[in-house]
Amino acid sequence: MEDQELQLKVRRVSDKFTESMYVLANEPSVALYRLQEHVRRSLPELVQHKTDMQSWEEQSQGAIYSVEYACSAVKSMTNSSLYFKNIDGLLRQAISMKEQISNSQGRRKRTVDSGMLKEGGEKHSSGM
Repeated sequence: MEDQELQLKVRRVSDKFTESMYVLANEPSVALYRLQEHVRRSLPELVQHKTDMQSWEEQSQGAIYSVEYACSAVKSMTNSSLYFKNIDGLLRQAISMKEQISNSQGRRKRTVDSGMLKEGGEKHSSGM
């Protein structure tokens, strides 16, 4: 019987010791220590990821601004097609007027040249 009592007492002590070790291993301060270790190990990597992401965001914002600016420029160009049509019409009108002026000056010159020939010919023929 003494053996059984001794074994029972040893078992109780062993169970209490195991329970105490379990409580100590899972005590909040130990958990906080482990959490602190984890943060200390992973924080530099997280900081690096954050700076990389900020850099990529800045580059993306710059690219987005450039694309938006280019799109607005293209839209402005398509909206200005009316002005280009007006300019085209005015240029055609100016070319036509220039041709009319050139043609009328050419006729006048021929008329003046013809008149001079007639006058010169009459004077010349009457002198003979």
